[in-house]
Amino acid sequence: MTVKQILDQKGRNVVTVNPSMGTEEAVRFLSDNKIGAVVVTGDGGKIAGILSERDIVRAFASKGAGALTAPISAIMTSKVTTCGEDHTVNQVMELMTNGRFRHLPVEKDGTLIGIISIGDVVRRRIEDVEREAEEIKAYIAG
Repeated sequence: MTVKQILDQKGRNVVTVNPSMGTEEAVRFLSDNKIGAVVVTGDGGKIAGILSERDIVRAFASKGAGALTAPISAIMTSKVTTCGEDHTVNQVMELMTNGRFRHLPVEKDGTLIGIISIGDVVRRRIEDVEREAEEIKAYIAG
């Protein structure tokens, strides 16, 4: 299973925000969209960072309520790991585990084309394992 297959099933819509958005507005945005992270794009749609719930918690821990008045550019993760459509489920699981993050933007030729979450990856991996188990049962029974 590849990232392309996940995106083909899941869809390629990615919501993005501008780095100048305020943190309070971003918190509402995440809540309204029922998402745990959002890709931050700058000029030309290039990835400038990613803002996750974890970034917001860290900002509150260090700045208190004052974190709400900061632009998200001050609290987002600016060093973003990305993947391509040809990455396998196992490769992205390793990236996410080693990097300790749950959301991974997908790029093609430097352009953002999707985002996958650890939930997407685990769901596909479970489907693969269940399919393999059924195939083994069918082989043994047949």
